[in-house]
Amino acid sequence: MTEILKRPIISEKTEHAIEHNNTYTFEVEKKATKVDIKKAVESMYGVKVKKVNTMNLGGGKKEMKHTNKGLIFQRTKAIKKAMITLEEGEEIDFYSNI
Repeated sequence: MTEILKRPIISEKTEHAIEHNNTYTFEVEKKATKVDIKKAVESMYGVKVKKVNTMNLGGGKKEMKHTNKGLIFQRTKAIKKAMITLEEGEEIDFYSNI
């Protein structure tokens, strides 16, 4: 189950989603399904998941860099994000171990 969830994504936008919608964002394995993600979050954090939304990001856009050896084309890193909405009254505390 721990291989499915790679890391939580914490930014100003995700903090706003946590406060207003009770929605947490994680980077997940590309092959993981919504059911796999739901089971992983429920078993790892002991919470009830209401809804799971997933997004595939990056991987297609090329960047061009000028170097001494000529032009180099690079693709952006492809990731899969999952936005997990929890039931009312549930919360995940990422900072409890600090």
